[in-house]
Amino acid sequence: MKKEEEKYINPLTDFGFKKLFGTEPNKDLLIDFLNEILPNRKIKDLNYSTNEHFGKFEIDRKAVFDIYCIGENDERFIVEMQKAKQNYFKDRSVFYSSFPIQEQAKKGDWDYRLDPVFSIGILDFEFAEHKQDKDLLHVIELKNQKCEVFYDKLKFIYIELPKFKKKGSELETHFDKWLYVFTHLQKLQDRPKKLQARVFKKLFEVAEIAGFTEEERKEYEESLKNYRDIKNVVDTAREEGKIKEKSDVIKRCMEEKMTPETISKIVNLSVSEVNKIIEEIKKRKEGEK
Repeated sequence: MKKEEEKYINPLTDFGFKKLFGTEPNKDLLIDFLNEILPNRKIKDLNYSTNEHFGKFEIDRKAVFDIYCIGENDERFIVEMQKAKQNYFKDRSVFYSSFPIQEQAKKGDWDYRLDPVFSIGILDFEFAEHKQDKDLLHVIELKNQKCEVFYDKLKFIYIELPKFKKKGSELETHFDKWLYVFTHLQKLQDRPKKLQARVFKKLFEVAEIAGFTEEERKEYEESLKNYRDIKNVVDTAREEGKIKEKSDVIKRCMEEKMTPETISKIVNLSVSEVNKIIEEIKKRKEGEK
């Protein structure tokens, strides 16, 4: 059976993400999403700023944000789509947040008053240290030893998309609907009944590939290829990691003189797969002698 051609863009690609949320004509989409994850701050307007920022001195590294915008009350929003795990990702978030803080410095007499900075990460992966945590939305603030907010002008928000498992019929909140868009848009052929709000009507119109110019289509195809390449590398590494982990368990089971049948139940592999790994372990042992 021929695979059905994708009708809508993948919002997790660089092109798709910026097409939907990073352009002036579509800023109402970003405003709606931000208002959903920042319920205590109702944003009415945004102005997009340059997404490339440099440190104060020549030796300072630069930061390139996916989307950087400033609200009508001068609050700063960094919005990024992160497709793969990265070493020191949280450190990177903190480092990036320092740029919109530093740029607020004023020459001459200045009282050091700062406008709020929000760093928002939409993640196509799970934090290793939070795998057992069912919460997919993480809101981080600076708190004191009494767990009271010490400084409310710097906030980090992370959304772990792989933890979102709801089907279209199970969507309840507006937040659910946004997460469903991020995780399912490219698989859909029609707009689901639960996504009939005006903001989603516009989103589906903007996301329809048939409406792209030839140049936009080429940019999207290149972006989609890059996304799939990254995903394939990540998925391969994850599978190799699982096999390595199971191999270590099988090795320990062998030391306890367990049968392949017993081991297969422990590691959730077939007996033939277990026997294959056992043979590989024995060969490595022989090679070490």
